[in-house]
Amino acid sequence: MKNKFFLLLISATFSSQVLFSQANLLNARVPQDVGQLNEKQIASNDEEPLAYGYVDDRDILWSKTVWERIDLDERVNFPYYYPTDTLKLGSERRSLFDVLVKNLKNRNIKEVYRDDYFKEKYTYQDVLTRLRGIVISEGGTNQLNEQGVALTIPYDIKEIEGFIAEGILDDQFVDQPKITAAEIEEYWIKGTWYFNKRLGELKYRLLAITPVAKEVGQDDGELIPLCWIWYPDARKVLNDAKVFNTRNSSKPISYDNMLNSRRFSAMIYKEENVYEDREVKNYIKEDALKQLLESERIKNVILDYELDMWNN
Repeated sequence: MKNKFFLLLISATFSSQVLFSQANLLNARVPQDVGQLNEKQIASNDEEPLAYGYVDDRDILWSKTVWERIDLDERVNFPYYYPTDTLKLGSERRSLFDVLVKNLKNRNIKEVYRDDYFKEKYTYQDVLTRLRGIVISEGGTNQLNEQGVALTIPYDIKEIEGFIAEGILDDQFVDQPKITAAEIEEYWIKGTWYFNKRLGELKYRLLAITPVAKEVGQDDGELIPLCWIWYPDARKVLNDAKVFNTRNSSKPISYDNMLNSRRFSAMIYKEENVYEDREVKNYIKEDALKQLLESERIKNVILDYELDMWNN
């Protein structure tokens, strides 16, 4: 009886996972039928993200908040970067950046902030401003100089739009490039490691995430975080968005599962400390190897804490 129940459970799990990607592929009469779910399939796929559960402050014996960089140049992190071009793939597959921007626009993600301490809240228009820039050609600069107009750098988009509206600047000399998924180079995350004394184990809770890119039109500029998204507010949409599984395309994984299970390679670039939470690069300057070793040291301090709890 137990074996039958186990087989039924595996069968149900497998069938529910197969529905997510390439749905109706083998039964499609025309290509447009691929991906079309029936009512029962839609109902079975409508899953909420796994609840975290309540953690009482008295259960937290120890904790440490850290900031990490997820470098999208690393192969293991490719699922967060691709696909950058979604025209051929329809709505089934989207990069993490595309999912975040789309749901910011639809107001499905509302808790968006300027920095990682969540002091100043951003609107979608604020995010849009961060995603686009202004490039003025030499002809536009000459046109402004002839009229005695001095521009401040970086350019103020609203000021430039005002010049165009007043006829001071011809819009043919102005380009407004936008940051797309292809320009995202890293994701920075903020999370807390804590030891739950009631469960007797070390746990991790992701608190915030931000896409990171260079300033629009500045190929040699520094990487800057575009906006910090309070992660619990984004879990629902990230749970609905599926990531391509390179080992089995019929069983995609959600972004929420990927991030919460820490299926990525990351380097700690900052930890909470008495020195105003300074970054590693601020006290180990211009030495990438030593910065990496410091990141590993911080990581080992965290992991060793759990071992020390059982060895003492």
